[in-house]
Amino acid sequence: MSDVDHAVGAATEAAAPFEQAGRVGRADALDAVAAALEDDRDAIVSTADAETGLGTTRLNGELTRTTYQLRLFGEVLREGSYTEATIDHAGDTPMGPKPDLRRMLVPVGVVGVFGASNFPLAFSVPGGDTASALAAGCPVVVKAHPSHPETSRRTFTAMRAGLAEAKLPEGTLGLVEGLEAGTELVQHPDVQAVGFTGSTRGGRALADIAAARPRPIPFYGELGSLNPLVVTPEVAAGQAQEFAAGYVGSITMGVGQFCTKPGLLFAPAGDGGDELRAALGAKLAEVPAGRMLNDSIRDAFQRETERRRTDGRLRTLGDGQGDDPALGRPVVFSVAAADLDAELLEECFGPTALVIEYRDTDELLTALDRLDGQLTATVHAGESETELVDRLHTTLRRRAGRLLFGGFPTGVAVTWAMQHGGPYPSATLSAHTSVGPTSIRRWLRPISYQNAPEYVLPEELREANPGIPRRVDGILQT
Repeated sequence: MSDVDHAVGAATEAAAPFEQAGRVGRADALDAVAAALEDDRDAIVSTADAETGLGTTRLNGELTRTTYQLRLFGEVLREGSYTEATIDHAGDTPMGPKPDLRRMLVPVGVVGVFGASNFPLAFSVPGGDTASALAAGCPVVVKAHPSHPETSRRTFTAMRAGLAEAKLPEGTLGLVEGLEAGTELVQHPDVQAVGFTGSTRGGRALADIAAARPRPIPFYGELGSLNPLVVTPEVAAGQAQEFAAGYVGSITMGVGQFCTKPGLLFAPAGDGGDELRAALGAKLAEVPAGRMLNDSIRDAFQRETERRRTDGRLRTLGDGQGDDPALGRPVVFSVAAADLDAELLEECFGPTALVIEYRDTDELLTALDRLDGQLTATVHAGESETELVDRLHTTLRRRAGRLLFGGFPTGVAVTWAMQHGGPYPSATLSAHTSVGPTSIRRWLRPISYQNAPEYVLPEELREANPGIPRRVDGILQT
């Protein structure tokens, strides 16, 4: 029996008792998992820093985010509206008599989760996919990312301890490692859905496997994104220095290894744009090279940036400090909008960006029309540029899951209104988010009971309301 068979088998056995623990039982379990991670904070952060070089400040913040979202899902469970509990009593209608119907969302079953390279805590073993799936009542088997195996094992051990404290089956959470294990996990007949954060190429390969199964399953992949940011003429002319400081900070945060890095900057040609481009180069010169997540990511980054240095269409606006080949050195390039093609619209993971020079609004909108789906799109505009903003909104809302007006997209808040996912290829299924309470919806399916006896019904659908929002005979009751 393979490690995947063992883990999925244990998860399958755990599914019934885990669901039977109910909303409050699972909420208590998530709180216990968060507490176990907090208890091991120093060792977890130290291990993650040794493996990734992301720094203890960043990693402590990431662990805080991780435990916060676990506890937030506990609140989601206790509040209960995520179940979409609906009751339609038997009665007469203009179409004739109708039966008693009661509908809610229930767990899909065992979920496979792929840890991400760039967030060893918030998007890996204890990350949002795992937290939301456990909240939904789905046992989880995580495929650890090879960039931080010890961190994955350490957090897994802590989470298992929290689940044991809550008296839940050991198989509620499993861990597997290795490339072959990832493929086997997606193919396993007892896995009912998969969550993935990673490259477009890797995610698409796994999505195709999920779709080709004898019984296809949903594959919720967060893939590549360029996250375009548009600077209008008014901002370029009046706020060049301020904007450049914020933008360079955004594209070099975490050595440029954020999925929401605004890697495409659309800036006007002419004097205002020239001042902005000069400011970008000057700010970038202050940023040192940094350690990247692993050698393969660094090597791919260096190959692509070296290729761009020799591309006759591009010019280098500025470089960061340092020339150590073991590090990722920041660099920003510029290209005319007329020369933007598919090759330049491929994601370059690391501390780099491409500035696209547009001559007028029509050329800007034409260039934006070449973009595929994105996680985010951002507009920096002046107060008098309302007509331009309206036109940009019409174009960008078709291409992005989150629209920003000012600011930078590298911060992803864990809130009810957050959308982290967009049209393909930023995500494989754009109707869902991988961040925030509504990400739980990925791991649920609807079931309707017709004329069911009271004792069969889940408590959420019985006559006595267990204290959750429900829609009864068409009226929402809170």
